[in-house]
Amino acid sequence: MSPLPQSSETASTPTLSRRGAIAAGSAASLLAAAPAMRSVHAENPSSDLIRVGIIGCGGRGRGALQQTLSVPGSNVKVTAMADTFDRQIDGAMRAVEKMEGKVDVPESRRFIGLDAYKKVLDHADLVILTTPPGFRPFHFEAAIKADKHVFMEKPVCVDSYGARLVLETAKLADEKNRKVVVGLQRRYQNSYRETLARVREGLAGQIIGGQVYWNGSGIWYRGRQPDMTEMQFQVNNWYHFNWLCGDHICEQHVHNIDVANWFLDALPERAYGVGGRQDRSKNSEIYDHHSVCFSYPGGARIMSQCRQFPGGANRVDEEFQGTKGNVRIGHITDFDGKTLWKFSGPNPNPYQVEHDELHDAIRNDKPLNNAYYGASSTFSAVLGRMATYTGKPQDFKAALALDYRTMPEGDLTWESEPPVKPDKNGDYLPPMPASYKIV
Repeated sequence: MSPLPQSSETASTPTLSRRGAIAAGSAASLLAAAPAMRSVHAENPSSDLIRVGIIGCGGRGRGALQQTLSVPGSNVKVTAMADTFDRQIDGAMRAVEKMEGKVDVPESRRFIGLDAYKKVLDHADLVILTTPPGFRPFHFEAAIKADKHVFMEKPVCVDSYGARLVLETAKLADEKNRKVVVGLQRRYQNSYRETLARVREGLAGQIIGGQVYWNGSGIWYRGRQPDMTEMQFQVNNWYHFNWLCGDHICEQHVHNIDVANWFLDALPERAYGVGGRQDRSKNSEIYDHHSVCFSYPGGARIMSQCRQFPGGANRVDEEFQGTKGNVRIGHITDFDGKTLWKFSGPNPNPYQVEHDELHDAIRNDKPLNNAYYGASSTFSAVLGRMATYTGKPQDFKAALALDYRTMPEGDLTWESEPPVKPDKNGDYLPPMPASYKIV
């Protein structure tokens, strides 16, 4: 295959203020093509220990921790952990306890609480950020200011303020030569990379449209305990609150929207869509379905669909239409259905590859900063949510410039008031287009 170009965000990064809008064309230039597949065994790798700190020890955090500790040939140990709940740290310790020689986390480096992330930074060279997404921009900023390399899960923000903060911090990461990987793992999957290479060669012609899906069943819910404050309940059930998860169009469907941005090499100019809550519990604030049309420069349209309720046909994939043929990941055909190309070859676990390439970049000082496209694609998903919540078209540039912040300001405690509260019946009302206000 022809290797895809190395990430080159540094050269094209505009200067942003937290209130400044980013032009659509400039934002599109922040989308980096995936780095070429390569071995982590460079000719002269450093043997220095990489100390890993994890901030957010839930299921995805544990998976990311196991993967970063499994990078072949890398001298690496987890040395600090933080979470808001001690049971999550206990779970993370159990997940890695059999990884001999890779774990050095005494009780003194296991930090609990909403401010625990700050304490990890003194004990790590690389930090894993896997807390609820609403915290991500602020934790990313703290990690880069402390000169740490970063692996952070998607989504990287839930609102306009967070998107701008991540973009600003991405620029600071370049200035400090810190390496950043975002868990949009399709960009590290060989079948996606090779399909994109064929698209870039023009095999399907110009991409003019596509459809992206994440349709599945419901999500987890954790019951309220008698001694919980409202803040504890919401953080414990973060997936059910917009200020913490950004709704599932942002938390989950961002994967597919990111693929659309990547394959079109552009960002949406506008979004228009509908959504609602059909099956979701009243203990949840977010929608359970969204359908959005994203309009891209040059007239391309991407239809986006995501669902989280049982009983329907599940579908999680992406497909595109070009002027010469149709594209599905790993398969390109002409309009008569004749195969023009089909993927074959190794397709290693992309969850592992993203950590392999992060360690390679750290040890061999290779440019790697996914935060630009992480922020751009996440905000594209936020834009879709803004469209479905309001029932009105939303413009990318205008939306990014808004003073739209869902996270409460200041240092949070368990006694802090969350930005959304239940009604007198204990129910959380979903956003309604007739009354929902962005700012």
